[in-house]
Parts: sequence; structure tokens; C-alpha cells
Amino acid sequence: MTTALTIGLLIPLLGTMIGSAFVFMMKAEMSERLQKSLLGFASGVMVAASVWSLLIPAMRMEAGKGAWSVMPAAVGFLLGMGFLLLIDELTL
Repeated sequence: MTTALTIGLLIPLLGTMIGSAFVFMMKAEMSERLQKSLLGFASGVMVAASVWSLLIPAMRMEAGKGAWSVMPAAVGFLLGMGFLLLIDELTL
């Protein structure tokens, strides 16, 4: 079980590390249009991951708790968006 878990964690980690290394090494050689296309693709993947892997399960966990059951997931999502916007503004 531990070996399978370790391998399951290492595969995405290595894929992310290798992918980001390629971006850093090829940044000067990429056109601005390609950079924007890749950034848009990555953003879409992350939005899909947060909706299907985080928001929908969170709403299902709270489903039987009344009309305001969606509120924890919505507040968390909005706080996350606000945090990312704040980081974006501070790094410009």
C-alpha cells in the first residue's frame, strides 16, 4: 500500500517538475502567442480540477444540511480567487 501511494504521488510530482523545467528552459525561445496559449490551457485544467475534484465533492458532503449547504464551498472558492488576485497584483 505504501509503495503504491508513493508511486502515485511521485508520478504527478515528476510530471509537474519536468513540465515546469521545460517552460523555464524554453521561455526565451517561445513566442508570446504560444506562451499565452499554454497559460490559457493550464488555467482551464486548473479550473476543471477545482470544480470536479474540490467544489462538487464539497457540495455533496454538505448536501443534506439545508439551503445554505453550498455556502462553505462558495466562500472557500471566492476566498481562493481573492487570494490569487491579491498575489497577482502584488507581483506585478
